[in-house]
Amino acid sequence: MDTQNKTVIQETPARRSRLLGSVIAVAAMAGLGGLAWYLTHQPAASPAGAPGATGAAVPAGPAAAGGPSGPGGRRGSVTTVGVATAEKADLPVTLEALGTVTAAATTTVRPQVSGILQQVLFKEGQMVKAGQVLAQIDPRQFEMALLQASGQRQRDEAQLENARLTLERYRTLLGQDSIARQDVDTQAALVKQLEGTVMTDRAQEGTAKLNLGYTKVVAPITGRVGLRVVDVGNLVGASDAGGIAVITQLSPIDVEFSVPQDSVPTLMQQVNGGASLTAVALDRTRTNVLESGKFSAMDNQVDVQTGTVKAKARFANTRSALFPSQFVNLRLEMRTIKGAVMVPVTAVRHGTNGDFVYVLKADKTVTVRPITRGHATAEKVQIASGLQVGEQVITEGADRLKEGAKVTLPGAGGGQRGGAGGHASAAGSAAASAAASGHPAAGADAASGQGERRHRKDQGAAQ
Repeated sequence: MDTQNKTVIQETPARRSRLLGSVIAVAAMAGLGGLAWYLTHQPAASPAGAPGATGAAVPAGPAAAGGPSGPGGRRGSVTTVGVATAEKADLPVTLEALGTVTAAATTTVRPQVSGILQQVLFKEGQMVKAGQVLAQIDPRQFEMALLQASGQRQRDEAQLENARLTLERYRTLLGQDSIARQDVDTQAALVKQLEGTVMTDRAQEGTAKLNLGYTKVVAPITGRVGLRVVDVGNLVGASDAGGIAVITQLSPIDVEFSVPQDSVPTLMQQVNGGASLTAVALDRTRTNVLESGKFSAMDNQVDVQTGTVKAKARFANTRSALFPSQFVNLRLEMRTIKGAVMVPVTAVRHGTNGDFVYVLKADKTVTVRPITRGHATAEKVQIASGLQVGEQVITEGADRLKEGAKVTLPGAGGGQRGGAGGHASAAGSAAASAAASGHPAAGADAASGQGERRHRKDQGAAQ
């Protein structure tokens, strides 16, 4: 019984110590929370000698007031936005389309006479000029045909000359009344017959000369020759479908593209007015300009399936950047709008009543301004009406705005953040000074520190 009483007597101080430590810990935590609230809600410390540095409390501004009803609270928060100024610029109205490069001329080189191919005088893929000899066909049979045609012509010309001399003698005798007129007329008809025969012989001789010349296969146009179709020793002729080679003209070269039917009247107005429309061929990423050219022609009817009209632009292609059947992005400059009011595309928004922008006013509030959208580029859009040059519009953060909302610019927001840091630093300095001078906050801090140390000491004694 005495042992049990002794145990109870020994346990009672330890239990009291633990209870006292818990109370002190709770008080310390409450003091720390109150101190943190006090430090974070103090106004910025004024510099020495500045108004408000004498110890009088300076009321916090709207941006520093953290209450729910203040502008810094949730119900009246100030939104940081991005702005841009409406500028005046010349806006080119362009037509973007996907185009296909087509050769200005493509020719399949076929021989015009039949014969054995003796020589191939070109390399596959080389550039050739019009009139350049590409292949040679065996000319011997055509040389013989030319000799035969020449001999026939000479024989008939000799007969014609003899008939003409006879006709002259008959006419002399007819003047002397020594021959019948019928004989003269018969001889005159023979002369005309022989003249026709000689003319036919000359045509045959010319045909033989042409056939002999056709044994040299020449390039009809200037361009790049393709792969060879036949080899030396083969019998070739005009009926061969593949011919000998294919020549493609690369300079100049065309790009075919489609024009929407709604853009056709504007395009035709520019073309009929004598305007020279610039066309630019871009690569598939639309970053590199391959070649610049001019609008060439447009088809005469609308494709009912696509609602577009085929058109063509011509390029010099001096650098051989365009290749037949290549797909390119074509940009056709149709006209230029002078002095257009331009803003970034991100500034224009669409609502139930149409397009609008948020205009920044002098008091850092915004107002909704209905506008009429015009032509646009990849980054900027034309404002046809509703906005003046020099006015500032909101480009970022507009999702959180409404009529009359208060905003701040990114530069001003940085200053506020710096001011908040200054508040924290000033609050820390004020806390240190208060602790040194016996300020109640410092006393609370000291009391909480002593309570924490006493609690740890009691826990050690209990163990």
